[in-house]
Amino acid sequence: MGIVKPFPTTSHMRWRRLDVPGREEARIEQTAEGWRLAGLLEAEENNVPAQLGYVIECDRDWRTRQASVTGSASGNPIRLEVSADGEGHWSLNGAPMPLVEGALDIDLGFTPATNLLPIRRLNLAVGRRADVRTAWVRFPELRVEALEQSYEREAERVFRYEAWVDGERFEARLDTDEFGRVLLYEGLWEAEIGSSDRGP
Repeated sequence: MGIVKPFPTTSHMRWRRLDVPGREEARIEQTAEGWRLAGLLEAEENNVPAQLGYVIECDRDWRTRQASVTGSASGNPIRLEVSADGEGHWSLNGAPMPLVEGALDIDLGFTPATNLLPIRRLNLAVGRRADVRTAWVRFPELRVEALEQSYEREAERVFRYEAWVDGERFEARLDTDEFGRVLLYEGLWEAEIGSSDRGP
């Protein structure tokens, strides 16, 4: 069976990075059009310290429609505005982005929050696997690229995530709660105990 637990109308998450300094506070809420994810985080990677905020608007089927990233990296201001039609066509800061044609999800490379989008959208049964193409905001470069990924639901709350990054295979176990929110991203992120709201 897939994820049948209705998603809470409002929920909060807090994560901490496991490999480098980093913390995040995130909120997910239902909107008239679908879902909104918003987060604030501090992170450091490859000696690039960053303070970032993001807002992602999804339709009712968890397909990304708009996303913005603001803040600073190494003291330099950051602002990205991405939009999508839910059918695989994207634009960045108003300009068409054919490079990520066909993607339905945005993947912000600095947060575990966006793994929720394909997990909810695909609603995989245990033992099933699906390939996913995402519009990946690479960190710390903060450059948008296409990223081919796959998700396999190994158990009710365990997913195997794979991606090909610069020609090399990346793999991680994702432990989730009953709603599909990531509690442990192997080697990278862990939810702080008691940080998530458990009910609608």
